[in-house]
Amino acid sequence: MKLEEAEKSVLDIVNGEEFKEEGAYNVRYNGQALCHGDTEHVKIKKKEGKPGIDVYISGETKGERLHIPVVVSVSGMTDVVYNDFYVEDGAEVTIVAGCGIHNAGCNDTRHDGIHTFHVGKRANVRYEEKHYGEGEGTGENILNPVTKIILEENAVFTLDTSQIKGVDSTNRKTEVVLGRGSKLFATEKLMTHGNQSAVSDMEVTLNGEESSAQIVSRSVADGTSRQTFHPRAVGNAMCHAHIQCDSIIMGHAQVASIPEIDAKHIDAAIIHEAAIGRINNEQLLKLRTLGMTEEEAEAVIIEAFLN
Repeated sequence: MKLEEAEKSVLDIVNGEEFKEEGAYNVRYNGQALCHGDTEHVKIKKKEGKPGIDVYISGETKGERLHIPVVVSVSGMTDVVYNDFYVEDGAEVTIVAGCGIHNAGCNDTRHDGIHTFHVGKRANVRYEEKHYGEGEGTGENILNPVTKIILEENAVFTLDTSQIKGVDSTNRKTEVVLGRGSKLFATEKLMTHGNQSAVSDMEVTLNGEESSAQIVSRSVADGTSRQTFHPRAVGNAMCHAHIQCDSIIMGHAQVASIPEIDAKHIDAAIIHEAAIGRINNEQLLKLRTLGMTEEEAEAVIIEAFLN
């Protein structure tokens, strides 16, 4: 199997044009593993009994990057994959994932990626995930990711997810469990337009003393699109969590932000904030005075807001 030009373009977008067949990587293409590579400290094995891979990251891993992109280009395909990551104590690694759909047909194309991270003591993991859809077909592009993260003592996990454009429907589910002294930094960036819909459910359970979580959601909704955010933080010990949801609404879109906090310990300190509003007119006028069109000015403001 080889990627066509359109599919290569999708791969570049979800991987930031940095993917090469070197180091540790696994490329999934239309429901099958296209190619993969291991390193001394990162080993990838095909699952038995169901689609997906098991990734073993040794404690000797320092500063490596693992790429696991997915490209789907068959109209009407439903691709489900189960990937498990086993990160040993003390490891430091960046995992770059992403799914791009190129749908040129009239049937819906869907990818469900179920990722589970088992993160050992003092390990530091950064997980970057981008979702993107394109194609001249009338079928929908559907992405329903499930992310489960278990953090052991003093582990650090940075979760950075982005939905760029072209995804007609998404239902995102994220579950994180934090042990003693562990830290979560989660940033979700989402853009919808047309008649697209997006639902994001995130539940963070802080079980360990002195654990902490910082959750930031930024989104832009245009056209008649609909977005619903439901981040939930549960404090079962002395811990700290902060949830911030900010959205820009345009056109006739709808945005619902439902942050939820649940303190079950006297020393659990949990804060939530939510703000939804239109583009600031003063910012828009200032950029217009620099010679930009209204569309160009909006694009600059949106890019700055999401980044």
